[in-house]
Amino acid sequence: MIRYRRPKQDDAVIMDLIESQLVPLSHMPKNVLSQIKKELPLRLGHGVTLVACPDYDREPLGFVHFMLHGDLLYIDMLAISPAARRKRYGRMLMDHAEQFALSRGCKRAKVAVDAGNTAGLAFYQKLDYRIARYLTQSYCYELTKLLS
Repeated sequence: MIRYRRPKQDDAVIMDLIESQLVPLSHMPKNVLSQIKKELPLRLGHGVTLVACPDYDREPLGFVHFMLHGDLLYIDMLAISPAARRKRYGRMLMDHAEQFALSRGCKRAKVAVDAGNTAGLAFYQKLDYRIARYLTQSYCYELTKLLS
């Protein structure tokens, strides 16, 4: 099931997923990563975070955090625990995020994927995201999609 994040119940798991699944893929310097980690609780407070879990009261198996900017859906973070991969949780989270954005007038979506994250690139491309450009300063690919 997909539900909204409950900070007291979910944030420890979300932070662990960020630390174990997203941070190792980043090419940012350690001092920058350290600052980003400090700002994560505030960052999660902006935008929307949805979690995937087996049922309503269980711990999350994954999450997506996103923000809306005018007609743009920006996917900020998506992580799924290794044990829950290939079980459609990522696709369900993205479907919910895109439907949320469409219901609020968004027409396009954007996500940045770290260079070297071939599984992430393949995942988004299966969801019809296309590489728009490579961001050399952050070592990321920017992918975009028209929502419909």
